[in-house]
Amino acid sequence: MPDRKPCRIVVTGAPGSGKTEFVERLKSESFLREFVFFEELARAILSETPSLRHDKTAMHREIYRRQIEREATAGKKSFITDRGTADAFAFHPETMGQIGTSLEREYRRYTAVIQLGSAAALGDASYSQDDIRRETPSEALQIEAAIRQVWDAHPNYTFIPACQELEDKYGRFKQVIVRNVIG
Repeated sequence: MPDRKPCRIVVTGAPGSGKTEFVERLKSESFLREFVFFEELARAILSETPSLRHDKTAMHREIYRRQIEREATAGKKSFITDRGTADAFAFHPETMGQIGTSLEREYRRYTAVIQLGSAAALGDASYSQDDIRRETPSEALQIEAAIRQVWDAHPNYTFIPACQELEDKYGRFKQVIVRNVIG
């Protein structure tokens, strides 16, 4: 029996979309026990070096570099990652040219891309900010549109809109994960 190609899934979305929580919840799913999980890099990098917030070029090149490095550590294992390489281009389009890559090349890295809609779409009361997530609801929705523009041509892209009931959204999300992992 030939080796099965690794399943490599990006979970992306604007601030307040539930990426971090949903990826964390997936870790307890038995059908994903062989998967490697990668946490969001931007929050970690900004916590380490807050000054990078003011240097978008350096910030997004660093995110891209670290994303490539950690995906390489997965080897032939399947993984789920909180954001993928092309996310940097949504936040800073110049990064693609600076790195010398293309969307098509980055798309080939991943089996599937799932974009979660931001709670900002549900109104101010549903969206929260913190020391790292400083974007207003309006800015979050602009980011959501930019991310969608970058990823929506991926051959296996799914958008799951914001939902008043988080469990409904997670249920839809998990169905997409199951479809991509189990078939």
